[in-house]
Amino acid sequence: MIMESLKLCMFNYVQHVTSFYRSLFTKPYFSAISEDKNPMDGKILNHGSSGFSIIADHATPTNQIWWLFSVFGGIIMCKFAYELTGIISPLVFKGFIKLENKQKLEWKNRGFSTFHALFAAIGSMYFLVFTNLFDEQAKEELLINRSSASSDTLLGMSIGYFFSDLAMIIWTYPTLGGLEYVLHHGLSLFAIIQSLLSGQVQFYILMVLFTEITTPFVNLRWYLDVAGKKNSTLYMLNGVAMFLGWLVARVILFVFFFYHLFTHFDQVNQVFYPMGYYTLLTIPPMLAMMNLFWFWKIAQGLMKTVSKLRKQS
Repeated sequence: MIMESLKLCMFNYVQHVTSFYRSLFTKPYFSAISEDKNPMDGKILNHGSSGFSIIADHATPTNQIWWLFSVFGGIIMCKFAYELTGIISPLVFKGFIKLENKQKLEWKNRGFSTFHALFAAIGSMYFLVFTNLFDEQAKEELLINRSSASSDTLLGMSIGYFFSDLAMIIWTYPTLGGLEYVLHHGLSLFAIIQSLLSGQVQFYILMVLFTEITTPFVNLRWYLDVAGKKNSTLYMLNGVAMFLGWLVARVILFVFFFYHLFTHFDQVNQVFYPMGYYTLLTIPPMLAMMNLFWFWKIAQGLMKTVSKLRKQS
């Protein structure tokens, strides 16, 4: 009798747990709708289908192996760029040898940060602008569902970078950055991993990855500051470039991001698992607020630099 009761309790427990996790990947407001016709391509869509099946269809064993190689490739890329920065820097800047160990660590860390930023920005622009992967006129498939082996590789390598950088930030905390960097990297990883596993919303993920184009200017500003070149013309020109780049890539681009999201909301509703759906609706606004805060700080720094140079002249 006792054994039967225990078995019944265990059975009910497993059912409750299974139902809970299944609910995470099935939109509650879709449960009342059995199927609907997609206005974009006329196909019948089952809105009650589980997000697990969406991920399972994309995350084939072959894809999973390739994704792992991509992530490890991103980590190796970071390690290579980190060591290469340490080799090249003394040849370019003689004062590198005299820097404190913490400064040398951050110097090399910003080296692979710059390398990834260029890699991610160029790759994102290639997929968004120079291919027909996301050309709405080229394919009948919903924009929200489009991906390719190459775009998956880019996301995988970016995951490797964010893992590497986040690990260094946490290990050396707060030398390489405070909680805002942990939050930024954590949110980025959370969104990119979901997009890679499901094959959905890669268009928006790549658009956000393109904003990394501003990172080289931020890093160059730090390099010039450490090298004692804050009063140089290059420092001022880089400040102007950083201000304009941030304005275009992290402010105006986000305005377009939200406009596109609003005008394509019928497609956004086709993100079948709620975690991905709500991530798309919540994380970009959080990143946008962080970008606006940093833009305000950049504008303040630029004004101080310009006023200082005017006084000196």
